[in-house]
Amino acid sequence: MLITSDATQVAEILRNGGVVAYPTEAVWGLGCDPFNQQAVQRILTLKSRPVEKGLILIAGAAQHLDPWQEILEHAMFTRLIEVTDRPTSWVVADTLITPDWVRGQHPGVAIRLSQHEPVQNLCSAYQGVLVSTSANPAGLDPARSKEEVMNYFGDTLDAIFDAPLGNAAQPSQVLDLITGKQFRA
Repeated sequence: MLITSDATQVAEILRNGGVVAYPTEAVWGLGCDPFNQQAVQRILTLKSRPVEKGLILIAGAAQHLDPWQEILEHAMFTRLIEVTDRPTSWVVADTLITPDWVRGQHPGVAIRLSQHEPVQNLCSAYQGVLVSTSANPAGLDPARSKEEVMNYFGDTLDAIFDAPLGNAAQPSQVLDLITGKQFRA
């Protein structure tokens, strides 16, 4: 397993189907290419998470979300890319872009435009969105340090992006993009 602060190295591992851990706004996350079914399945297996639950996608810049601009009304896309006062993942109706192995049993996907610089750097180096799910096996608390990630997953990951964790008190809230309905506080 590679431990590095070089986003370009980690992005190359992601492009080659790797699974990585990286710091988000509040907790460490596991990520991969959302369009690589084998990589997504690896994350689900590592977490003991059923595919039906679905996963969040994370972006580091508005242009990473351009594919969704094609299927969303202008006002909804504007909301998706707005800077919010706390990390917010928006549930977007989508059966055209996001594969079902990411959406799970849902007719949409939760997408977050991160304001956290390490996530922005990683997504920019990768040039797209990544899967973002908390770095923990089901039933355990999300990792809040690189050491906790290593305790949970050992050398089963391909890389750890060694960068600072954000200052958010809790993981992203999850809201419906159209109605504002809260799925996770």
